[in-house]
Amino acid sequence: MSTEGLSIGIRVGAGRTGERANLIRPVRLRRETWMPLVVDATAIMLAGLDVWLVIPEKAQPYSLYLSALACLALAFRRWLPFVVVLATVPGFLTGWSQLAAMIALGMLATRKQTHWQVWLGAALVWAGRFIQWPLPDFAQLSWREHAIDAIYGVLVAGMPIAIGLLIGARAELAQRLGELAVSREAERRLRDDAVRAEERARLAREMHDMVSHDITLIAMQAGALAVTPGTDDAQRTAQVIRQLSTRTLEDLRSLVGLLRSGAGDEGPQPGIGELGQLVRDSEVRVRLSLEKVPEQLPRNVSAAAYRTVQECLTNVRKHAPGAAATVLVVGGENTLTVEVSNDRPRSPAAPLPSGGHGLTGLAERARLLGGGFDTEPTEDGGFRVRATYPVEVVGNKPTTNGQEMAHP
Repeated sequence: MSTEGLSIGIRVGAGRTGERANLIRPVRLRRETWMPLVVDATAIMLAGLDVWLVIPEKAQPYSLYLSALACLALAFRRWLPFVVVLATVPGFLTGWSQLAAMIALGMLATRKQTHWQVWLGAALVWAGRFIQWPLPDFAQLSWREHAIDAIYGVLVAGMPIAIGLLIGARAELAQRLGELAVSREAERRLRDDAVRAEERARLAREMHDMVSHDITLIAMQAGALAVTPGTDDAQRTAQVIRQLSTRTLEDLRSLVGLLRSGAGDEGPQPGIGELGQLVRDSEVRVRLSLEKVPEQLPRNVSAAAYRTVQECLTNVRKHAPGAAATVLVVGGENTLTVEVSNDRPRSPAAPLPSGGHGLTGLAERARLLGGGFDTEPTEDGGFRVRATYPVEVVGNKPTTNGQEMAHP
């Protein structure tokens, strides 16, 4: 928390990805809306062009009407594929709507695959290609011409079915691949959970076997020193050491229990309600101010606010001896802001071990909660930390403004 500390500034932009997705999604929706219309219009135009190119000059009016009806019926092929196939057969039999009948049969095969409607539709389309209209002309054809018409009928009816079955198989394959990807993702999560559980158990064993033993010895030695005749300052210092080591041991045991159970943050954690006790137990002159703090806060947000103040006061004690600190907790519109600042140190800081991970951990915690985290030196030689967390404001509770709390 001193000016020599590492300044960390993190701006969380978690909402930008969601905003970008919201900008893209309407474009995709509009594409899904107009793309089928374009495809249907193109199919109708191609079917109509096919009729117009092959129609003779002296055509019967009913054949023209039935061919036009077959082309227009393609507009409903997505909703009534079998009915559309039936509507195109008369135009194909008595007229020239061959392409319309093939398009309708292809859509039916895509939707129904090997359903009986597909085979009935294929038989009708084959009959429309095999039978010549009018029937007296069909009866006069030779057997060779009948054989050729039968072969071409198989091609005309078989090609749309083959394409429809291929499209359906591709869609089914894509669905199976999606299900396989989901299954693999679930398997990967289970494997990761197992690895994390094993790592938590290993960390719990090491923390219990190594750290817990040393802290217990510290508490015992401090207790013995407190009852040993000596100066009052030495006894008070020993009592403080014993209290801090005992509390640290309790926290460590609670953490080991959480690691073994894998419950994460589900266990009891201190929150904003314990800030007063935290300030009283700190060896720093602290001015604590709570303004418009909601009555009910999410447990993870309350715990994050507590940990932020705890880490900052620890840094003040370590890196800014003699400095006074100010803790300001303000509830805003769907936000909770925690600001901790200190003035310049009154004496040089003693060299203490520090990995620089405290502020980084606070910034990571704020990022995971969707908030923000900033640090900066102040003009008077101090340091300031500000964390913001998103919350849902339920109500306000009485606040403590300008409350002086200092360690005795």
